[in-house]
Amino acid sequence: MPFTNIETIPGQTIVQSMGVVTGSTVRSKNIFKDIGAGLKNIVGGELKAYTELLQESRNQSLYRMLADAQARGANAVVNVRFTTSSVAGGAAELLAYGTAVIVAPMNIQ
Repeated sequence: MPFTNIETIPGQTIVQSMGVVTGSTVRSKNIFKDIGAGLKNIVGGELKAYTELLQESRNQSLYRMLADAQARGANAVVNVRFTTSSVAGGAAELLAYGTAVIVAPMNIQ
């Protein structure tokens, strides 16, 4: 299913809006990753364990948002955005949201 962070799908016409769709996941770090990240903070550099954790979280929240759109009968999602929030000590939510739509090819004459 196509999705985009802009208001339209190029080459397609939005024929119906199905409303806001969301997908989220709440993740926490494990103690071993925390220890490694703490050491990395001392010497500097990328916290690869956290980079991987956030990428997995983005992918899972996107998948859940697209599943929500499909369940509503949509065939695309526009205006996709991400947001994060802290839920508890060491745990954060990553939320993907957008507008589920039905699109059809543009009639070019």
